[in-house]
Amino acid sequence: SERDFQNARDKPLGDTERREWGNQEPTRLAMNCSGKHAGMLATCVAAGWPTDTYLNPAHPLQVAIKDELEQLAGEEVSLTSADGCGAPLFLLSLMGLARAMRAITISTDVIHQSVVQACRNYPELVAGEKRLTTRLMREVPGLFMKEGAEGVEVATLADGRTIVFKISDGSLRPFETLMVAALAEFGISVTDTSERIYGGSEPIGSIRACITRG
Repeated sequence: SERDFQNARDKPLGDTERREWGNQEPTRLAMNCSGKHAGMLATCVAAGWPTDTYLNPAHPLQVAIKDELEQLAGEEVSLTSADGCGAPLFLLSLMGLARAMRAITISTDVIHQSVVQACRNYPELVAGEKRLTTRLMREVPGLFMKEGAEGVEVATLADGRTIVFKISDGSLRPFETLMVAALAEFGISVTDTSERIYGGSEPIGSIRACITRG
């Protein structure tokens, strides 16, 4: 039940959904990370682990998550902190994160493949309607994509080509511009609805991505 969830309370993330929520109080189930917490709780129940301490970094669930991340990333977690939703947050380098995402995508493990394919089949459950992640996953066959807090983005193609970036100031503003440019590097053209820059009521420029190779 909702009483078992230990994530933060919030209103829905989507603009439309948040407006429709109106003056209702924030809840744990409405918080955008509630699905992740539901998965963690379900895993604990299936494994016979306690549910009241599932967010403790020493809990068997979190130990298993950390071990899996380190194996996929090919490096050790250098710091354990706390995410905004309350779950343990395991620090990897950008290269480590890229290796992990690529490994999951090309893995022959049935669990890895079922998770990735479920995301491809139901992108609206990954990010929500009218979100960049959902739109691009629908537009590009085989694309797996997930955005994270503080300007983190990961994306992979079925053949293992991988895109990972972190916006240093946590802003979401350049996400679409960067993703469009990164996919173009792979020869993939997608619809670009990036934010335009206005002077008064007239567009005078746009946000551009500068990708360097070295």
